[in-house]
Amino acid sequence: MFVTVVGMGLSPADLTLRHREIIESADILVGGRRHLAEFEALPAEKWLIGRDLDGLMAAIRGAMAEKTVVALASGDPLFFGIGTRIVEAVGAENVEILPNISSVAAAFARVKMAWEDAKVLSVHGRLEPAEILAALRRHDKIAVLTDPKRTPAWLAKFLQEHCISGFSLWVFERLGAGDETVRAFEDVEAVGDSTFGEPNLVVLNRSSSGGSDAVSIYPGMPDDAFLHERGLITKSEVRAVTLSKLKLDRSDLVLWDLGAGSGSVGIEASRFLDRGGVFSVERKAERVKQIIENRDRYGVHNLEAIQAELPEGLERLPDPDRVFVGGGGRNLPVILRAAARRLKAGGVIVVNTVLIQSVSAALETLRELDFETETVQIQVGMGKPMPWGERLEAQNPVWIILGR
Repeated sequence: MFVTVVGMGLSPADLTLRHREIIESADILVGGRRHLAEFEALPAEKWLIGRDLDGLMAAIRGAMAEKTVVALASGDPLFFGIGTRIVEAVGAENVEILPNISSVAAAFARVKMAWEDAKVLSVHGRLEPAEILAALRRHDKIAVLTDPKRTPAWLAKFLQEHCISGFSLWVFERLGAGDETVRAFEDVEAVGDSTFGEPNLVVLNRSSSGGSDAVSIYPGMPDDAFLHERGLITKSEVRAVTLSKLKLDRSDLVLWDLGAGSGSVGIEASRFLDRGGVFSVERKAERVKQIIENRDRYGVHNLEAIQAELPEGLERLPDPDRVFVGGGGRNLPVILRAAARRLKAGGVIVVNTVLIQSVSAALETLRELDFETETVQIQVGMGKPMPWGERLEAQNPVWIILGR
């Protein structure tokens, strides 16, 4: 036997004849209180989806061999729905999924807007603020599934607090119900303290560039995009190559930016680490202040600035997947050993230096620690105007040492 998961769509009116026949054949009907109430007259045993999902899944596994189990899900069972949890609990081979229209599909249909390019978020107790801000940086069209605490008014206030503007907003209340309501707001400020019927969802659509600087992060930004001390910054072209060597190929990675200076590398790296985090460690208080100002300028909220004399301060950070060392001097071998002890399996360390002695120190230390190494030397020439043309002015050569 297997479990059948039926998507209810927006309401029972969206159920097909096949859906209803399967529901009526159930020995055990699993669902939320609202869904089970629709089938109160059926003789099936009713199991409520509550907080103890582990217990419910165990009960389903125990019953499915001898009884017909049908689970009712909102909208599409595999779209932020119970279907995924049931598949994980009993195995894909033991589940049949019958999808239906999702609330997000219905919302975009109500406003006649294509949504193949939309980002969908759910704030049902699982989404961090940094993920919302990352979505706003990357996407012009966002659907947000709200909950009773993180309401449309909460979302609008969140955007205002982080200086995010330029979005129009729709709120869809009780889609599919007799009192369904759709409300449009020209901007997030117009939402105010409005209250909305539950359940509801929000669609944000970028109507202009707005006032947020958070959209402008990209690899190799101009040096003057960051506050920095007397040119002490990883230069634009070097920064772009460094980010490539760090191999930021997963959004949940943790990056240590050691000797962070202005924080430019960590800030650009944050663009790729929506679900991870950046920890920028810098010795001088004035530079830590600059990191924080640069971070806040670009709306980066997955970066923490720490003042510490390396290798001190590392013990309180989460284990890294990637480590960038932009400074270190005589302490470089000690810093590398401290970072290597904490580096997760498959991790990467990248060292930038202009000192020949540091090249040797980095390579020797990494090889002693059984890292595979790679060395790249970059020489950048910057165009400078002359009376009858342009010349190239050489910048300091930079070595980039990669350890895997």
